[in-house]
Amino acid sequence: MNLVSEIAYSQGFSKLLIENHRINSQILIAEKRGAQAEEELKFYLHQKDSLKQIHLKAIERGIQAESAIGDLKETIASQQNDLTKKDKSLFLGKLTGWLSIALILILSLLTLSLYKNNNLRAKANELLQDKNTELQEAKENAEKASQAKALFLSTITHELRTPMYTVTGLTHLLLEEDPKPEQKEHLNSLKFSGEYLLSLINNILDLNKLEANKVEIEKVPFHLKKRIDGVLTALKKSAETKNNIINYEYDTTLPNEVIGDSLKISQILINLISNSIKFTENGNIWVRVKNAEKTAKKVVVHFEIEDTGDGISKKKQNTIFESFSQGSLQINRKYGGTGLGLSIVKNLLELMGSKIFLESKLGEGSKFWFNISYDIAEDNGLETNLNDIEVVFENTVFNNKTVMIVEDNKINQMITKKILEKKKMICTVVDNGMDAIKYAKEEDFDIILMDIHMPGISGIEATKKIREFNKTVPIIALTAITIEENLEDFYKAGFNEFIPKPFKAEDFFEKINRVLRSNDFLVK
Repeated sequence: MNLVSEIAYSQGFSKLLIENHRINSQILIAEKRGAQAEEELKFYLHQKDSLKQIHLKAIERGIQAESAIGDLKETIASQQNDLTKKDKSLFLGKLTGWLSIALILILSLLTLSLYKNNNLRAKANELLQDKNTELQEAKENAEKASQAKALFLSTITHELRTPMYTVTGLTHLLLEEDPKPEQKEHLNSLKFSGEYLLSLINNILDLNKLEANKVEIEKVPFHLKKRIDGVLTALKKSAETKNNIINYEYDTTLPNEVIGDSLKISQILINLISNSIKFTENGNIWVRVKNAEKTAKKVVVHFEIEDTGDGISKKKQNTIFESFSQGSLQINRKYGGTGLGLSIVKNLLELMGSKIFLESKLGEGSKFWFNISYDIAEDNGLETNLNDIEVVFENTVFNNKTVMIVEDNKINQMITKKILEKKKMICTVVDNGMDAIKYAKEEDFDIILMDIHMPGISGIEATKKIREFNKTVPIIALTAITIEENLEDFYKAGFNEFIPKPFKAEDFFEKINRVLRSNDFLVK
């Protein structure tokens, strides 16, 4: 109950008491008690007027009180509003403070993280730089090792070729001197061993050149079937020795001539078929050449070599194409060899854009296969490769031809001279390059056979000097070093041909005949 209600309640009770005096005055008038009635009436009037004044004052006070309460409420509301604003401001201040602290912490953590990351990055860069330096040093060491290996192989094979020339040369001479049957058997064995060692030397050189990226693939026309027939003819005797039968399947839909490297495909097939012959005895070997895909200008030839030999275990199939790898130690002891053949095959096929595949089961045999894409040669539009032409000549072509042999090794001098004299050629032997220049000035020779490594000036320098005064005399490099990768330089120096030692007598005289015929044609 508010103040105004209380005042109204109090005034109502006072009014009731005053009204009671008016009623008493009326009662007294009715009882004809006039004097008392008059006093009651006066008291009533007086009290009524006082009550009215009190009522007005009370109302005034109530209004004032209500006004004061309103003001108070406004003040309280204003203060409450201010307090709310202060609370909000305080909350925002606290929030801002916490956010500032959090931001400072985050920035501190980020700064610390960046600092650590920079340190880690600096250490990583330093470590990477050290590793790069190590890798660069390792690369340089590997290149030096590779160069040293190449130089070593070049040197050692040269040193091996020199005595091998003596072995094969003397064997050839003895076989031509009508030996007794038992002597001929021994000489054939010696010839086989010499050819085997020469093949081993050539394999090492081939692998060395492949690893040094010095092998180039030629693209010249050749007769595909004749080339494969030649390989099988060359390997026929080896197969018969081990009582093996070579089964040959050739797809007649293949073109006669294709454009590619005939020597490389021969080398690949010789390695694979020889490998099958080596690990097969009293068995069968299949050589399949098929037409895998053919268009108007291209043909994909599929080659397969399968045998019934020892086979290769699953474990060894993963490493069989690596250098110096064979099936097992027992196989190495039983069959010999270095395990270079398949590695050479793999590298040669990769150079030709192909890949070798193997399927084998231990004790049941092996199958190797690969595809090679060739351009088809036009029958009349391209010349035949000169290396595929069989040069037929009579021995009389060499009669009385004068030859200067420039060679510092006495045994090699004797062997070369005897081989040439058997063809009735007239030989002059000199020991060094200076004497070769002197004799070339004084005499006219039909041909000069020039060694490369000699005391004093080299065969290359001697040839350059001879070419200063004699442009026409044929000069053939007859040397134990392999210069296939530098043939252009040798031709520029003035050489007409190159014959590596040791050589087959047939190849030796074929090249001499070719050079002599070319020179006769130029002279005419």
